[in-house]
Amino acid sequence: MMGGRESNLVLLDENGIRCDGRKIDQPRRISIKAGVLNNANGSAYIEFGDNKILAGVYGPRDVHPKHMSDSDTGILRCRYHMTPFSVGERKNPAPSRREIEISKVIKEALLPAVMLEKFPRTAVDVYLEVLQADGGTRCAALDAASVALADAGIPMRDMVSACAAGKVADTVVLDVNNEEDQAGQADMPVGYMPNLDQVTLVQLDGVLSSLEYKKCLDVAIKGCKIAYEEQKRALHARYFTGDES
Repeated sequence: MMGGRESNLVLLDENGIRCDGRKIDQPRRISIKAGVLNNANGSAYIEFGDNKILAGVYGPRDVHPKHMSDSDTGILRCRYHMTPFSVGERKNPAPSRREIEISKVIKEALLPAVMLEKFPRTAVDVYLEVLQADGGTRCAALDAASVALADAGIPMRDMVSACAAGKVADTVVLDVNNEEDQAGQADMPVGYMPNLDQVTLVQLDGVLSSLEYKKCLDVAIKGCKIAYEEQKRALHARYFTGDES
């Protein structure tokens, strides 16, 4: 939960440099690799700052039990899961309320992009495993999920790219890290389809004025466009250059 938790850490110094050395409009390093799992129809691995997340996609495939299928369209199922070693204190491997919520959020952010109507009575399953968490895992997971869907050959209207912006030391910043998430004033994860110029996810934890809200959204969309370039690079490396590094 956001909310300006007390901290001795200097989140933003007098030169506009953040606690991890970044400028206010600078995202963490993003690295994405497509096609990393042999046994999934599509897959991706992302490092977004110190976040490390694997995405595997299966389908379209038959729905079990059958009564859950839809004769008019396919269905999308997402599971976001944090491994017990993904955070400092061992996490209970059982799904938490937060994981169930983020699974739902990611599914709803992907739905406008995935052309499920082409596969009635089937399901597309997206599995997301957080190997290491450093704040902003839902955006990083969404970036990886989108690449994995494309890698699986699932028809999509556009990629979904995601990045967060937030408010730290009364300043709007791009890509909130874990320390800023704990001690900052607001966090706004955003999902965005760059070619269609449509937002598929906006959440806000914290309090912003109307002007700060608009600025935060604009800054987050700029971050989404940076993530999109990395998503394209990963797919291009897998399918057009043979360079999967």
